Amino acid sequence: MRVLHVIPSIAPRYGGPSSAVVGMCTSLQNRGVAVQIATTDADGPARLPVPHGRRMEWSGVPTVFFPRQLSEAYKYSRPLASWLAENVAEFDVVHVHAVFSHACLAASSACRRRGVPYVVRPLGTLDPWSLRQKPLRKRLLWHLGVQRMLRGAAAMHYTTASEKRLAETALDLQRGVVIPLGVDETLFRTTRSRGEPPYVLVLGRLHPKKGIESLVDVFLEVSERLPEWNLVVAGDGEPEYVASLRAHVARLDAHHRVVFRGWVQGQAKAAALAGAAVLALPSHQENFGLVVAEALACGTPVLVSTHVNLADEIAAANAGWVVPLDRAILRDRLTCILRNRCERERRGQAGRSLAMQAFRWSSVAGEVQRLYQSLLEAA
Repeated sequence: MRVLHVIPSIAPRYGGPSSAVVGMCTSLQNRGVAVQIATTDADGPARLPVPHGRRMEWSGVPTVFFPRQLSEAYKYSRPLASWLAENVAEFDVVHVHAVFSHACLAASSACRRRGVPYVVRPLGTLDPWSLRQKPLRKRLLWHLGVQRMLRGAAAMHYTTASEKRLAETALDLQRGVVIPLGVDETLFRTTRSRGEPPYVLVLGRLHPKKGIESLVDVFLEVSERLPEWNLVVAGDGEPEYVASLRAHVARLDAHHRVVFRGWVQGQAKAAALAGAAVLALPSHQENFGLVVAEALACGTPVLVSTHVNLADEIAAANAGWVVPLDRAILRDRLTCILRNRCERERRGQAGRSLAMQAFRWSSVAGEVQRLYQSLLEAA
């Protein structure tokens, strides 16, 4: 079986989607599936230092890169579209990651012309909250090809039941399948450590939707009576937003309590997760939240909003705390969390059990492979 994965960009700065597609492809390769990634060289305002139009290894996965020619948001690449039109028929299935980008529209169009079944993983972009962001641009793209892309998909790949429900209700979509993402297997072998001083962790791509400013404000209120605690922000994002976030902390004169670590990965990321007392993600929208699953794999409990689509699974497993986007409730819950170490440890252990059961790439890749096989049998 030959499967092509198409994603607009794969640079680490884009967070979960980039690491997830590499993890998925690596695990599929381990199961004997021949995979390849097609993407652009986009890396925020910069470019990845990679050759164009020639297959290479990216984190152990065969990958072909093409230049991003226009627009960081849309990531237009005519060479990528031309390559897809010429080569998509060489693959049995195409897995498209994202929706409102040129690579996704080009891939789905090429598949329909050549009769190749394709799967769309929308990355939470079909959530009603997401659709309300930049609505004019998305409405235009909807009529220029997104609607045809979604209606023509052989399957829609959602990572949580909540994401599936929200997207299908909003857009009357069909053929949805729920398959979660996996996490790096080394995280399951990470030993929990006790951070000194103890800290609440924010980790990943920094974005306004993640409610970090509200978390900062609430944390500073709570920690007035718990001065030994820090809030560690480990991640990066659009320079303008990161600057505004740092300015918010500076206005509160809180630089000694809110620590910016910058982007972390590899062993540094695992250590940050394992040393945190709790990972916080009070997001306005999050279709999966890969960092949440990674924290659970490390045995670190999580504090998430009801708008993180893993919230139902976390609540059912008692693997953390789920709160509405209400400042008073968030303050009260965070106070209880910081004061109760035994409860943090208990929920962290429950989270590790949940992750081992649901978020191992070895089992997730098996579900993805069975999805591909079912599409080939149907065809």
